[in-house]
Amino acid sequence: MSTAYVVVTVIAAVMAAFSAGSVFLHAEWTVKPLADYGVPRAWWPWLGAAKAAGAAGLLAGLAVPVIGRLAAIGLVLYFLGAVITVGRARWFSHVPFPLVYAAPVVASLILGAAA
Repeated sequence: MSTAYVVVTVIAAVMAAFSAGSVFLHAEWTVKPLADYGVPRAWWPWLGAAKAAGAAGLLAGLAVPVIGRLAAIGLVLYFLGAVITVGRARWFSHVPFPLVYAAPVVASLILGAAA
C-alpha cells in the first residue's frame, strides 16, 4: 500500500464526510442548492447517509481493500448522479462542485487498483 494511496484515500474520506455532515446539519450552502435543483427534502438524510457510508467505507478499505473499492465505486456513482441532477436543473455553473468531491475518490480508486 503506497503512501499516495493512503493520503488520497483519507482526503477523499474527509471530503465525503464533510459533505455528509453539511447535509445532516442543513448547512445553507448545501441544502439551498439541493432545494434549487428540485431534490426532495425527504431524500436529504439518505443522501447524507450514502456519503457518510462511503467515507467510512473508504477508511475501512485501508484495512480491507475490497470494501474501499466498493465504497469508492459507490461514491463515484453518487457524484455522477449529482452531476446529472445539477445538469437536469440547468445549473451548469454548479457542475464543478460534485466533480471536486469526486476527484479524490476517483484518484483513490485508481491508486488502489494500481497497488
